[in-house]
Amino acid sequence: MNAPIRHLTLDLSDGSDEILTVEAMASTRDTQHGAVMTEVDLLRAWARREFAGRQGPVEDGHDWDDELLVQREADGWVTVTLTFSASPAFAQAFMAAFGDTED
Repeated sequence: MNAPIRHLTLDLSDGSDEILTVEAMASTRDTQHGAVMTEVDLLRAWARREFAGRQGPVEDGHDWDDELLVQREADGWVTVTLTFSASPAFAQAFMAAFGDTED
């Protein structure tokens, strides 16, 4: 069973050529940044474990790839965006594992 995702919000969107985008995002105070990054690590570890050896450009036939962006604001807020490019199989499994972020 996967740990609950409490800080990141998830959004699944359709792309072109059966490439989907799963975005996990949080904007928190700097004091909560460590907890957000723990969730980012959890999502990435799940992808590496469940789709081992299948990371790379989805347009080249891989199942997933990711990009992490961390933006620190002067007022102590930090925005974290983890974006997965995903095959339909990856997106479906990911959302089944983590898609219900409501408590």
